[in-house]
Amino acid sequence: MRILTVTRNLLADAALALVYPRSCQVCGASVEESDDGVACAACWTETEVFDGRQTLCDKCGALVCAMPSPTRSEPVRCADCNEDLFSAARACGIYHGALRATVLNLKREPWIARRALRLMAAAIRRPPLTRATLIVPVPLQQDRERERGFNQAAILASALARRCDLPVDAESLVRAKPTGLHRVGMDARARRESVAHAFIVRQSGALEGERILLVDDVFTTGATISACARVLSEAGADEVLALTLARRGSA
Repeated sequence: MRILTVTRNLLADAALALVYPRSCQVCGASVEESDDGVACAACWTETEVFDGRQTLCDKCGALVCAMPSPTRSEPVRCADCNEDLFSAARACGIYHGALRATVLNLKREPWIARRALRLMAAAIRRPPLTRATLIVPVPLQQDRERERGFNQAAILASALARRCDLPVDAESLVRAKPTGLHRVGMDARARRESVAHAFIVRQSGALEGERILLVDDVFTTGATISACARVLSEAGADEVLALTLARRGSA
């Protein structure tokens, strides 16, 4: 069975290169493997991806050190996430290179590269995300979803749920009001205020007692995840965790 799968993938890669050549959206080189999506293998190699060996903030997942600390005995905290209401957040890596290109393409096409999906699935298999019992996508504003035709967080959540055999609830958490685009340069406080009352839960019974994994494309300041965590906790969730494809900044 594995031989057949490998053979199919090789044939798909050959077709991609010969019939539908794709250029890397980072460097412009040819993308030779379909699993890599919109970035070439070299750009994926150069992208800072978290694999469990880095020292991250125990709460928000910010990169504290690129290498693990052999003497670490106490939880590491960055201090920037003290006010956030989720218990833990993680990302697949830093928002640049292949991850940035993957995120931007996901806003245009309802499709996630298998390589990116594998990174998300690997993150779920590492603590603290192993505690998750239910996946919930961060809802998109209705006008933006109508314009785009899909919610990229829902695409990620659905694909991840199938891969990890976890249930997904894309109906209970909704946006109660539009918030507008977060402008470049907005600080964490301004972002928190902009989304403070943006979300509601309309089927609270479905969430009671669950350890929810919120899924989104990018973690910036944690304001959106925190606002979602507040209403999910009020609806009876035991815990709110979060996973994104990428996070902005390195600390």
